[in-house]
Amino acid sequence: MSSNRQEETITLGGGCFWCTEAVFDRVDGVLDVESGYCNGHVDRPSYEQVCSGNTGHVEVVRVTFDPSRIPLREILAIFFTIHDPTTPNRQGNDVGPQYRSGIYYHEPAQRAVAEEVIAEVAAGLERPVVTELQPVANYWPAEDYHQDYFANHPGQGYCAYVVAPKVEKFRRTFAQRVRAA
Repeated sequence: MSSNRQEETITLGGGCFWCTEAVFDRVDGVLDVESGYCNGHVDRPSYEQVCSGNTGHVEVVRVTFDPSRIPLREILAIFFTIHDPTTPNRQGNDVGPQYRSGIYYHEPAQRAVAEEVIAEVAAGLERPVVTELQPVANYWPAEDYHQDYFANHPGQGYCAYVVAPKVEKFRRTFAQRVRAA
């Protein structure tokens, strides 16, 4: 990767994209976060189609960041802290292949970093890491109402009881990485 590069993008699946987006929206050095779907076989899938589990897509966030401010390694450290990489096709009560853990890289150098981080995470866990590592494919942005969902609906039940605790865990664990308001 070029040292003068100011922007890099990685796509991450860590369960419901509302949770993952809410955390990465608060990370210093992250420039943009977009909820979407990737690595399935249907073009322009709807949320309902993805939730059926039949499109092959995973709910993801496309994280664009400034690698001079936060390296990919730290993006992935945050990712592995805010979701369980040992549960296949599930995060908490969200069950189905669309909730699988995945890192979808945009360039080969990202794959190498992800392999290192996955190995480090796996060494510290009792259960195997099931996070899939694949090149990003067939990405589609989620519908507009999914973008910034937590910011727009903080009192909604799922947001209050599932998303907010993940955001708080990020704030406690990575206090030095929380974006200034």
